[in-house]
Amino acid sequence: MDLVLCHTTADFDALGAAVGLCVLRPGSRIVLTGGCHPTVRDFLALHRDEYPLIERRSVNPQKIRSITIVDASGRDRLGKAAEWLDLPHLNEIAIFDHHKEADSDIPATVTQIEAVGASTTLIVEKLKNQAEKSDTPFRLLPSEATVMALGIHVDTGSLTFEGATARDAIALAWLMEQGASLGVIAEYVEPALSPQLQDLLREALKNLRSEILHGYSVAWVLLSTEAYVPGLSSLASRLLDLTETDALLLGNVYKFGENENNRNIEPESPVSNRLTIIGRSRIEGTNLSELFKPLGGGGHARAASLATRDVDPLLTLNQLADELKAQIPHPPTARELMSSPVRSIRPETSVGEAHRILLRYGHSGLSVVDAGDRLAGIISRRDIDIALHHGFSHAPVKGYMTWQLKTIAPDTLLPEIESLMVTYDIGRLPVLENGQLVGIVTRTDVLRELHQQKARDRGSNAELSYCAVSESVEQLLRSRISAELWQLLSIAANIAQNRGWQLYIVGGAVRDLLLATDDTLALTDIDLVVDGKCGSDDSGAGVELASSLQKLYPESRLDVHGQFQTAALLWHKDSAFGSLWVDIATARTEFYPYPAANPEVEASSIRQDLYRRDFTINALAVRLGVPRSGELLDFFCGLLDLESKQIRVLHANSFIEDPTRIYRAVRFAVRLGFEIEPQTEGYIRHALASGIYYRIQGENGRAPALETRLKSELKYILQAPYWKVALQMLGDLQALRCIHPSLELDRELWRQLRLLDRCLNGRRKKEGTTRILTRIHGLMIEGESRVRGKKEEGIGKKEEKEKATISNAQFPMPNSPFPIINIPDWQMRLEVLIAYLAPEYRGKVAANLQLPADSIKRLEVLEAGKKQLAENLPKCELPSQLVLLLRNYELPVLIAIALQSPRSARRQIWEYLTKWANVEPPLNGNDLKALGYKPGPGFKRMLDDLLAARLDGDLGDRAAAISFLAQRYPQA
Repeated sequence: MDLVLCHTTADFDALGAAVGLCVLRPGSRIVLTGGCHPTVRDFLALHRDEYPLIERRSVNPQKIRSITIVDASGRDRLGKAAEWLDLPHLNEIAIFDHHKEADSDIPATVTQIEAVGASTTLIVEKLKNQAEKSDTPFRLLPSEATVMALGIHVDTGSLTFEGATARDAIALAWLMEQGASLGVIAEYVEPALSPQLQDLLREALKNLRSEILHGYSVAWVLLSTEAYVPGLSSLASRLLDLTETDALLLGNVYKFGENENNRNIEPESPVSNRLTIIGRSRIEGTNLSELFKPLGGGGHARAASLATRDVDPLLTLNQLADELKAQIPHPPTARELMSSPVRSIRPETSVGEAHRILLRYGHSGLSVVDAGDRLAGIISRRDIDIALHHGFSHAPVKGYMTWQLKTIAPDTLLPEIESLMVTYDIGRLPVLENGQLVGIVTRTDVLRELHQQKARDRGSNAELSYCAVSESVEQLLRSRISAELWQLLSIAANIAQNRGWQLYIVGGAVRDLLLATDDTLALTDIDLVVDGKCGSDDSGAGVELASSLQKLYPESRLDVHGQFQTAALLWHKDSAFGSLWVDIATARTEFYPYPAANPEVEASSIRQDLYRRDFTINALAVRLGVPRSGELLDFFCGLLDLESKQIRVLHANSFIEDPTRIYRAVRFAVRLGFEIEPQTEGYIRHALASGIYYRIQGENGRAPALETRLKSELKYILQAPYWKVALQMLGDLQALRCIHPSLELDRELWRQLRLLDRCLNGRRKKEGTTRILTRIHGLMIEGESRVRGKKEEGIGKKEEKEKATISNAQFPMPNSPFPIINIPDWQMRLEVLIAYLAPEYRGKVAANLQLPADSIKRLEVLEAGKKQLAENLPKCELPSQLVLLLRNYELPVLIAIALQSPRSARRQIWEYLTKWANVEPPLNGNDLKALGYKPGPGFKRMLDDLLAARLDGDLGDRAAAISFLAQRYPQA
């Protein structure tokens, strides 16, 4: 016999899961181990015969083959049936439950406990999967689909409870397809209160005790009845709604006799006092299941119950109420929520100037303070718009500001702040301390905090499997970085806290932490942001914190950039930190005076600091230090974009302000394997099509974002192993126009880049000169068809710096007049891009990108060299003529010319490099002196003649060379 056990006082979720298991395992029987909920009892009164139920007393324990327990994982919830779990002959004990926080004391061989809204969902998923794999039509009976749908509806509040998930909704939809009866569901999901429960409701309202704590209302009441009253959970829910209480404990004490042995706890005496308590809570951070567990109760964090006996009912209820109040977390204060410093203006400021400030900083209102920095009023964007509409841009704001204000103190609690905003319909509340304006709390701050509280309370129910919820980020960070680095961060957080600041890890380190799949995270670059005001000097809190840390870590180097209120601590090959860069900045906001300009920065709040960043996935922060250490700040849905694997910009003008973000978008997309979000791609294309960058360069003479900052982004991309894919994406976006409006990645330019890559790849394979020159042969001779036919190389997931350089030292040319050079691969690729422009633009673009002087010079003379070789190469019939012509060109110039030349020219350059470049004269200067020649300018002529004769095959050995000299340069 295979049994499915429902917990005592079975609800619809337990019954629905049990029925589903009987469909999965035909022949199984359901045991209600200790009665059922009144609504379930009424349902079974009509539908009992449709389900394979069996009385507990009818079960022969010796014939039990397997036991499956649904919606419970503890023995104490199975009544006397728990004794069957100790039978030695059982083949299997399985548990299917959705109470992840519950401890199990059952020796199960199969366990599935997952954070879904209802246990029935787990079983429905198995049924759905079986139906999809079945070769024969699969259909549930309407009675089976209905009871399972009831289980999900009741336990998820029809998908409205916080524990409800998308999986529950999918399961419910499938059950509706299978024929679940909506009429039956509607009848039993919201049953009306019985006359007895209505009487008890009136009594409860009369005797209810309540208390306000931390802004939350907690209530409790004890009801006395002659016997057990079914349906108390419905009464508790109704009472909670009527009183608008945040948390409720409803107790019921009654007499229990031996003839009532179908109740939860078996009596040991003829009559005893029994106490049932139903708990409901809407307060984030409370856990009724944990509260009731010591007395044998359980359930969910927000809805739980217990049944006990022989206790003092009132004392027990009061003790539980006190423990519940102790669970209530201290709500955030205005100091934790507020933005600071506050952007303020004087009453005499004109409406027009106030409008300009709002536009600059993106605020919806401004605080107005008097000469003593005391709050005088607030003016909103709407007030300013009306004044401007009526032509009063010159008028002072004091005539339009609101001066009768509601204000709060730094220690005002969130519930009170929320109440003020709702009661008076206020969008922002100034925070005053000792009469001074120290911050402001907006409606957005409150809504965000309420949302984050719910996310924290969901815990493991968070949808992002790899993105830890707030409480666990600290643990995740601590487990994945070195102990020394964690200690450094902890010390920094303590220093900040002692000064009244908040410290955050921001940007890429947070992103990589959440995306990391390895147990360890190698961080070599960490960005810290300090949110707080420095009173000692104008350098900023970030600089002060960095200076304090450097005193504790004297082996580090401190770099300070006071203009931007930033500092950096650097370790190089340190025994503890390796090579580590820790950038510490004061929280800042920024403003671009014109497109592609360098931003102007000012101290601001952490939210504004994150808003100025490029993409949502880089606008994440983790709070360090108490309170709420490890809290994840996600103001712009970066977690959702990490889950969706997409790059999304924070605002529509982002690429207008900073075109280098286009290149960063491509770099992150290719490196992380993400997609650029469609609207973000639209913003990119609009910015490029507008021609704003070229126009700004014409108007202002320069656009800083298109200079060294653009070169840095090009370097990151062109030195990365995935440069080909990234460059193709930039070409598709037509983003190479940022370099020059006429530059596009067409087929010819791509061919040249691929030819160069073959050359560079060959040089990196250090298998001797023969191998290198053979690869250059491929560059010069094999042509476009093979290059285009070659498959793309694999794309790496992580950037790495390529240290290989191209050097003419690979081809010793003792007589070469130019110096030996070393050029990184990325720069060679960039020079090929620039060289594809019209000759008149090359030097200007290279200078604009601030390339090295020799690079600018090469690009400026490239066209002349190309014309010279085009004219003179056909005239070179002898090897000596070829060498004497080509040895005057740098190797990078030769390669650049070869890339743009026809095959015949490439062949001659190849012959020079592979056959003749390494040939030396048979005699050297010392030999000439030994032969009696006097050193001087004539030596060069003599050696050149010797080299030419050897190249052309006129000299066979040393003796022939001496004879050659004697004939050409006879001595007196």
